[in-house]
Amino acid sequence: MNPCPCNPEKDFAECCYPYLSGAAPAPSAEALMRSRYSAYVNGEFNYLLDTWHPDNRDSAPDFAAQAGIRWQGLEIIAMQAGNPDDTEGMVEFKVKYEAGGRTNFLHEKSTFVKEKGKWFYVSGKTMPCLSTKVGRNEPCPCGSGRKYKKCCMR
Repeated sequence: MNPCPCNPEKDFAECCYPYLSGAAPAPSAEALMRSRYSAYVNGEFNYLLDTWHPDNRDSAPDFAAQAGIRWQGLEIIAMQAGNPDDTEGMVEFKVKYEAGGRTNFLHEKSTFVKEKGKWFYVSGKTMPCLSTKVGRNEPCPCGSGRKYKKCCMR
């Protein structure tokens, strides 16, 4: 089994690969969110642009700057709508990543729309994350409820 970056308990070939390869469109806002995370992990920047809503592609980051980032995990926190029969959706998530030798977290509420049977990322609102140093016995800033030493410090 080749674990999927979005969920290590699933096989990549059966999870995000069909979307990244173009074999199938993401059926929901959550599936698109997960596949976009997998695209970041795998450096599939064309997929990221293709799934960015055309009206907002000018706000896409410089993907070349992403090269030094090591993505370490995705947690879906909440969803509103975004099901296969919906035309809009929101996915709130946290990601853990390493850049410049430091562990960082991104907490975002992303909005998605479905047009002509295809889901697109529209925009994201970054939520505040803990930016001060975390003690090893303090609650983990990822929100898992575990101590930092037993969670993201590993």
